[in-house]
Amino acid sequence: MKFSIDRAALLRAVNHVQGVVEKRNTVPILSNVLMKAEDGVLALAATDMDLEINEAVAAQIDQPGATTVPAHMLHDIVRKLPDGSSVSFILDPDGHSMSVKAGRSNFKLSCLPIADFPEIGAGELPSEFSISSSDLRGLIDRTKFAMSTEETRYYLNGIYLHAFENEGVHLLRAVATDGHRLSRYEMPCPTGAEGIPGIIIPRKAILEIRKLVEEAADTIKINISESKIRFTFDHIVMTSKLIDGTFPDYDRVIPKGNDKIVELDAKAFTSAIDRVSTISDGKTRAVKIAMNGKVMTLSASTPEAGSATEEVEIASDANMEIGFNARYLLDITSQIEGDGCRMTLADSASPTIIQDNSDPSALYVLMPLRV
Repeated sequence: MKFSIDRAALLRAVNHVQGVVEKRNTVPILSNVLMKAEDGVLALAATDMDLEINEAVAAQIDQPGATTVPAHMLHDIVRKLPDGSSVSFILDPDGHSMSVKAGRSNFKLSCLPIADFPEIGAGELPSEFSISSSDLRGLIDRTKFAMSTEETRYYLNGIYLHAFENEGVHLLRAVATDGHRLSRYEMPCPTGAEGIPGIIIPRKAILEIRKLVEEAADTIKINISESKIRFTFDHIVMTSKLIDGTFPDYDRVIPKGNDKIVELDAKAFTSAIDRVSTISDGKTRAVKIAMNGKVMTLSASTPEAGSATEEVEIASDANMEIGFNARYLLDITSQIEGDGCRMTLADSASPTIIQDNSDPSALYVLMPLRV
């Protein structure tokens, strides 16, 4: 196995695939990236047994072959090589090590046999549809912050994606919740997605595809089965196992009887929360909100640091007090792109709905705090 490749192209590809590899691995082969060189293409693959990323990049192949080398080590080496350099790779005849050369730099990496490298991306995934990269980014960004990190409720550690029909219109909906807040986003259903099963895409897969899609071409192909999801675009294929669990009936969490409506400037509200929360308690980040119909007063205090208040103009008939976790509130308001937002409340102990006035496709639910 012998090939050479442009350092910038290799770095971009290695950077994409090594994100899957865990820093600490009890299985040595899972610390490695698979490299296959043939027909003018270098194919790279990495997996953690739940998620797999493959990327192909053009290279000058002098002698085809395949091996695996430590992923993070390879990334560090390529990252530190000079811009514009050409990197050559030569696999030793015994297959136990690979020489990496660029200019006057020379490295030797230990190799593990490709026979040990697991493959999770194989198999048919019958449901197929395409989505624009901007739509996928929007779907992820509007919901990912509400994913849970609790291991006990593993079925909440991702985004629930499903298709449904509303008054004859097919829609694709993404939902995430951690029990304290819920985010729901829907869009017109892409052609071919109408019959997909309800699936839970794991947190790690969501975060990795969000990074990859930042550089993606206009269209991303998605294939789904009952146990896997695959994203294909440019020269990248990412396959992930799905969470095997039942997502809760989220519609029951969304309040139907909230009758107090508060209209306010989203940017002013976000800035006020951010400033006042500076002095809030580090654990609960509690901010108290008092409304009298014309003005919303935000306040926070801690015995050690002091207190802070700020007023924001509102249009409302609400006259009440309620408390929220400031970080959770900021996670929601930072997604509001329009000038105005709407809060729909019931009382100080019931969940509140927050919506972007310019984007009815997104809905957020936040549980209050006692303050």
